[in-house]
Amino acid sequence: MKTHYQILIIGGGTAGIMAGAQLLKKNRSLSIGLIEPADTHYYQPAWTLVGAGTYSYEKTARPMKEVMPDGLDWIQDYAASFDPSAHAVNTRASGTITYDYLIVCPGLVMEPSMIEGLEESLGKGVVCSNYTDPEHTYEVMQNFKGGNALFTQPTTPIKCGGAPQKIAYLAADNFRRRKIDAEVIFATPGSVIFGVKKVANTLHQVIDRYGMHFRPFYAPIKIDAENRRAHFRYVKGDENQCVVNEDNKLGEKLTAEGSNTVEIPFDMLHIAPPQAAPRFIRESGLVNDAGWLDVDHQTLQHNHHGNVFGLGDVAGLPTAKTGAAIRKQVPIVVDNILRLIEHQSIGPMAYNGYSSCPLVTGYGKMVLAEFDYQQNFLPDPKLKQMLIKDSSKEHWRLWMLKKYGLPYLYWNKMLKGEAV
Repeated sequence: MKTHYQILIIGGGTAGIMAGAQLLKKNRSLSIGLIEPADTHYYQPAWTLVGAGTYSYEKTARPMKEVMPDGLDWIQDYAASFDPSAHAVNTRASGTITYDYLIVCPGLVMEPSMIEGLEESLGKGVVCSNYTDPEHTYEVMQNFKGGNALFTQPTTPIKCGGAPQKIAYLAADNFRRRKIDAEVIFATPGSVIFGVKKVANTLHQVIDRYGMHFRPFYAPIKIDAENRRAHFRYVKGDENQCVVNEDNKLGEKLTAEGSNTVEIPFDMLHIAPPQAAPRFIRESGLVNDAGWLDVDHQTLQHNHHGNVFGLGDVAGLPTAKTGAAIRKQVPIVVDNILRLIEHQSIGPMAYNGYSSCPLVTGYGKMVLAEFDYQQNFLPDPKLKQMLIKDSSKEHWRLWMLKKYGLPYLYWNKMLKGEAV
């Protein structure tokens, strides 16, 4: 087995496969190794639809060997640690592998232990998550007979920041169609329903349509699955304003007089677990103060090691962690590495923070939020070809794009290294 590569990639998710494929399209003679332990590659954006019973989980999975680009070496192993001064990565079973250039893109990991009680309850009974088991989510949703359906998310960054509210909208639609008497609650530590104002305006209309209860500034701190109670800390500065949201209809109440914590009983709970960079990344010298890979926000080059680049969910970038973001990031890293190989300097390409969140708002309806670092709304001009004048509004054609168009583009274009 080779122990040195011109380019070494850590991670066989969207970013790693795309980067490998695009590099080889530009130059077939490159020596590239890719470290990835998993046997299966998942198209995770469809897990929201799986959780709503409108997409097959099996269709989201493909054998890793089928998506691995021809022309690179797949090292089926775990990266364990870094020695950037020696340009080396230590693996669990394959020894030390050195590189000229390194692309770090192992994604992120679920850390349910960061919320008291979540680790023990996640995926059991009425506590579910599309992030870990979307089929269980659908089972919980179908078995729901009424009462409080609570949807929430953690204070950490998460992949696809809109996913926790998408399943709330789909559940509200599902319950309405089945004539189930439900109180649907979306509780988030954030201050707004969505950061792009034009999109947020539409989402507030969706919330009103379903009669949902929106709870901003609610950070989950404890899940009591046995008694079906979720505990939240109110995080709007030092204010204690929980009392304004006490709702007898929901059974919502302050946990103690003068407290800034509140509890909400639930009959089903969907939660996005807290998420973090993988442990071997967090314990390396390559991270910023928040524990994410420390890269330049425009060039994606590491801030202290010029031959190291970061992509995707692991990167410390102030934008949403999505496959759409990766689609815009990969060409910049590919161009920079090829220029370094040929000219010893990076090029002028700059990542503007583009990300995209397909916000499913019901069965057959979707809003497409595309935005940059400044939260500017940036709809793709190609949407006009689909007869979509304003993607900040709900449209059935956007639903078709989500369910059929994007999976096709993912498997047949993005992972093959083609520009989309």
